[in-house]
Amino acid sequence: MRISIVCVGKIKEKFYVQAVCEYVKRLSRYCKLDIIELPDEKTPENAGEQLNLAIKAKEGDRILSSLKDDAYVIALAIEGKMLDSVEFSQKIEKLGIDSVSHIMFVIGGSLGLDERVLKRADYKLSFSHMTFPHQLMRVVLLEQIYRGYRIMKGEPYHK
Repeated sequence: MRISIVCVGKIKEKFYVQAVCEYVKRLSRYCKLDIIELPDEKTPENAGEQLNLAIKAKEGDRILSSLKDDAYVIALAIEGKMLDSVEFSQKIEKLGIDSVSHIMFVIGGSLGLDERVLKRADYKLSFSHMTFPHQLMRVVLLEQIYRGYRIMKGEPYHK
């Protein structure tokens, strides 16, 4: 299985970079993983609705151009479906059984995802009704993918 994480923005904080590197290393036993970092747009403090939509559209263009036609796309979105870790593991496993060879997870920028990206997604996944920084969300997603593979393989994991 190939897993790609398409994300808007670079990680600047060293502790996030270290966590991402650790999970990339751990996941190398289970899948082919790549992280596609796309540039984010600067958002002024008092940006109005129109400017925010324009920023999301620019970021959306970049995301859409990086998505592969044959990939199963999972967008991380507050309005998505919430799964526990076992259900998430089962989702990944079922996609593999159904001959999906490439899953692309999408993490938007600080304003979220453009509507076109949400429409392109095959599945919308929510980790919480809360909002998280996209840098932290990358770490959380990687940890859950790792946990999912551990569950799938019947290997011990921390409950």
